Amino acid sequence: AGTPFQFLAVQKTGARQNVGLIQLNRPQALNALCEGLMQELRRALEALENDPQVGAIVITGSQKAFAGRAGCFSPPPTRIWGGRFGVLCRFPLAAGADIKEMQNKTFQECYSSGFLGGWDKVSTVRKPIIAAVNGYALGGGCELAMMCDIIYAGDKAQFGQPEILLGTIPGAGGTQRLTRAVGKSLAMEMVLTGERISA
Repeated sequence: AGTPFQFLAVQKTGARQNVGLIQLNRPQALNALCEGLMQELRRALEALENDPQVGAIVITGSQKAFAGRAGCFSPPPTRIWGGRFGVLCRFPLAAGADIKEMQNKTFQECYSSGFLGGWDKVSTVRKPIIAAVNGYALGGGCELAMMCDIIYAGDKAQFGQPEILLGTIPGAGGTQRLTRAVGKSLAMEMVLTGERISA
């Protein structure tokens, strides 16, 4: 039971209903990561982590925000970014943080209110979390994907940290995680130019 979600669609799937599927569902804003969505994501992750039937969790974007259909896992997996990352899904993840929500905040307001506090919940869940991306994963969306244990990226996936284009830098661990994922040189290029990479 519990309170219904406004910005997420959460269900159990798989032959044995042992995969938790969290679908970001804020298509009017390209799944921009507002505080309400992030609070719901933390709540959904806690529920799935505490569910003994769930063995793994998948986070993906909304089919309404970009082209795609549920269950469309046709591309064969191929490795990108080395290590644990690969190709699988046809859904976008998130276009990034909700800039409208952040634009009028001062540094002092962000710091004292714990802004972005709790965004790291994804990285602390003990069950494996898979980010299934086939669209834009920019800024906060890229950081959210990198917090997951595995990233499956479809042929339309675009990853980037474009915060520099707004005169700031990634704020939810993106600089550290991106360096570990793609190496220092490519991470510096992406963070300092706002350039994207594709799958």
